[in-house]
Amino acid sequence: MFPNIISRFSNAISITLLVFILAVSAVIMLTVSSQETAIMDELAHIPSGYSYDRFLDYRLNPEHPPLAKALAAIPLLFKKLNFPTNQEAWQKEVNGQWAAGTQFIYEVNDAKADSIVFWSRIFPIILTLLLILFTYWWAKKLVGPLWALLPAFLTALSPHILAHGHYVTTDIAAALGFFLGMYGFIRYLMAPSKKRLWLAGIAFGIAMLMKFSTVLLIPLFVFFIIIRWWLRTKESGDKVFSKQSFLRIIKYVLRLVVVMAIGFALVWAVYFLFTINYPPERQLSDTTFILNSFGGGPDPSWQKCLPSSFGIRCLADINLWLSNKPVLRGLGQYMLGVLMVTQRSSGGNTAYFLGDVGNGGWWSYFPTVFALKETIPSLILIALGLLLAIKRFIKNTKKQHQDRLFNYLDLNFAEFAMLSLVIFYWIYSIRSPLNIGFRHILPTIPFIYILTTISIKKWFGGTEIQISSTLISKISSGAKFIITQILKIGVVWLLCVWLIFEVALAYPFYLSYFNEIGGGIWRGYQYVTDSNYDWGQDLGRLGSFVEKNNIDKIAVDFFGGGKVGYYLDEKYVPWESKKGDPAEQGINWIAISINSLQSAKAKPNQDYELKPENTYSFIQNYQTPYARAGTSIFIYKLK
Repeated sequence: MFPNIISRFSNAISITLLVFILAVSAVIMLTVSSQETAIMDELAHIPSGYSYDRFLDYRLNPEHPPLAKALAAIPLLFKKLNFPTNQEAWQKEVNGQWAAGTQFIYEVNDAKADSIVFWSRIFPIILTLLLILFTYWWAKKLVGPLWALLPAFLTALSPHILAHGHYVTTDIAAALGFFLGMYGFIRYLMAPSKKRLWLAGIAFGIAMLMKFSTVLLIPLFVFFIIIRWWLRTKESGDKVFSKQSFLRIIKYVLRLVVVMAIGFALVWAVYFLFTINYPPERQLSDTTFILNSFGGGPDPSWQKCLPSSFGIRCLADINLWLSNKPVLRGLGQYMLGVLMVTQRSSGGNTAYFLGDVGNGGWWSYFPTVFALKETIPSLILIALGLLLAIKRFIKNTKKQHQDRLFNYLDLNFAEFAMLSLVIFYWIYSIRSPLNIGFRHILPTIPFIYILTTISIKKWFGGTEIQISSTLISKISSGAKFIITQILKIGVVWLLCVWLIFEVALAYPFYLSYFNEIGGGIWRGYQYVTDSNYDWGQDLGRLGSFVEKNNIDKIAVDFFGGGKVGYYLDEKYVPWESKKGDPAEQGINWIAISINSLQSAKAKPNQDYELKPENTYSFIQNYQTPYARAGTSIFIYKLK
């Protein structure tokens, strides 16, 4: 009777607090969204999603799957908006996403840019809330309703989730896709049924439609079925190379094939829909142009597809063959996106990192960015959880128990799967030369929070009901146990309160958030920029500064998706370092995005050349500007 009362009370309290957490996160994202102008990627993603929904035409932004963009565009369908289908960007350019975005958001819709951007962010916020909800849902099954609030709370109030959660990009969508794909497949593996098989396939398909990086789920799923096969083989007492064992692995492989078949059938259906009105001849010509240099260039004889001389160019040739075939060309468009991402990832990107600028990537990039940008209370919790897990591992290895690995994997398979994903994804990210920002490791963050919670809960010991019963039964055994439990609870609560203060003090500059070690929101740019700090979100604030200070002319070097003239009218002059000092032309103000400024002032590494005329040499003491628009645009008064 007593455990049932505690269970019902725990569920009621946890649901109430979860609703409150979701509401707080939603309000923060909505208010921040209303204050920020379009970031770089939104200039391409917003018009692309709108064109998919309204015209069923996929000529824009093929390098990303459609689902997040198409969902973001749904509110725009209820607004009377024009789309620049009569412009060259749509009619003639290959993937003219940037020009089409500028025209759609800033030029052809009568000063509705801020409204277009705001309403397109509603569905990304909904996807973020779903990520928080699913984090709670899976954690609840592993640690109970009250403990599940901790990873939900950490996710909901993460400055990085709050920042990227309201943008029309694929980053939060990728995190949700990984989460759904993992949950669906692990749930099916642990308790197979036809219903769960279909749900796992659908979840996998949704993941594939969120971001191409979710293809990493495939090798993970292969690894999971091997582990599951080993567990069942050991449990049944069969030999590894027996007939029964062979039949069992074939069964697991066939199940994975079915899951993938269901998933890719969903991918095909969505791509088929969004390419209905994409002219086949246009799709073929666009694909041919985009893949012209892929894998060494065109191969009319298909020699790269022969077994004796197989090369990656064969994939491009297959893609070209698919791109104008009825029924199949949707898959061709999907394949084009995969190949574009593959080509971009292998080529790296130009980035500023710890005083250097280059395009070869750094192995230490993501660990450093995580250490500097994750909140200190979250880092403490994660470190505590990790240390406790290591301590338990060392303690268990001293015990003579032949089957302890088997028992752990059998009883904690979901925990093991999450840990495997985090390790695999981080190794992949560290090895990649594409160093863009914290956002690329977002898919691992909810899993890290859940794993941390699992470890800390084991530190307390038992389930919520058992903890309560144990506490009552041990009250009479002495004060030491009570004091220890109170101190543990106090540590967790103190860190949670600390996180609340961190989030409150950083408002509304979550994209630029760095912890105290990383210099905070005002100094974090010294370590790393790009989408970690400056993505063009402060252009509207620059417009407000110019108007408030009655500036009649200002030079602007802007990095982002916004159109400077939309906010500054004719008061600005486009600028770059090689134009020299604008004061020599009678312009006494200059505003420079910190992304551009840090790249100009950094030390170039061996694979990057920085010319003297591009270093803004006429700006002295550049880290002490006259003013700043938001956090990311530095404003200098030259005279």
